[in-house]
Amino acid sequence: MERQTPYPLVLDGDYSPHLSRWLWLVKWLLVIPHVIVLFFLWIAFLVMSVVAFFTILVTGRYPRAIFDFNVGVLRWTWRVGYYSYNALGTDSYPPFSLADDPNYPARLSMEHPQSLSRGLVLVKWWLLVLPHYLITGVFTGAAFAGYSQMSDSNTWAYGSGLIGLLVCIAGIILLFAGFYPRGLFDLIMGLNRWVFRVSTYAALMSDQYPPLRLDLGGHDVPSSADAHTMPGPDPLPAS
Repeated sequence: MERQTPYPLVLDGDYSPHLSRWLWLVKWLLVIPHVIVLFFLWIAFLVMSVVAFFTILVTGRYPRAIFDFNVGVLRWTWRVGYYSYNALGTDSYPPFSLADDPNYPARLSMEHPQSLSRGLVLVKWWLLVLPHYLITGVFTGAAFAGYSQMSDSNTWAYGSGLIGLLVCIAGIILLFAGFYPRGLFDLIMGLNRWVFRVSTYAALMSDQYPPLRLDLGGHDVPSSADAHTMPGPDPLPAS
C-alpha cells in the first residue's frame, strides 16, 4: 500500500530495542540544562512567530531566517523529548544545537514554504486547528490540565496525557525486561509526530492542514523497502 501524502514536517527516531534499564529514572535531572536553554529559545520562538505573522500578512512569505531558527527550536525540543519523557527512545545525550545532526537518532526537518496564504494566517492558528488542539490535548495532557483547572480552579493542574502514560509503561518494561517493545515505540512516535505537525501548522509554518491520522513508526517517510516490510517480533533482551 502506498504511503499517503507526506506532511512538510519530517520527524524521525531510530528504534533502539536495548536501552539502559535504569537511566530513564534520572533523565529528568540530566536534561535540566536543556530545559533552561529551551525556556529562552521558546520565548524567542514566540516572538519570532509574531514577527512572521505580520510578515506573512503583508508579503505572503515566511522569512527564511526566522523559519530556520524556529525549525531549529523544534528540532532541539524533539531531540530532548526523544531522549527523555516524550519517547525514552535513546540513551545518547542530545547535542546543544539548533542545527541538524545526522548522527543523532532523533531528527526533525521541514521544507520552507515558497508562499503562504495571507488570509489563512488570521484563522489557522486558533480556529482551523481547534479540532487538533482537542486531540493533542489528550496526547500531551493539556486537556486534563485544562479540565482540572476549570473544575478545581487549580492553576498548577497538570496531566501527563496519553504520551506520558505510554512512556511510563515503556520505562517500566525497560526496568524489568531490559528492552523496548517495538509496537509501543511505533505508537509513541506516531503520537509525537501528530503533536509536532499541529505545532508547525499553528506556528504558521505551513498551509497544509495536518492530517487527522496516526502515522506510526520511527521513520516519517520510509523507503520503498520499509513500506512493504512489516516489523518483526520484538527482540528478546540480551542475556
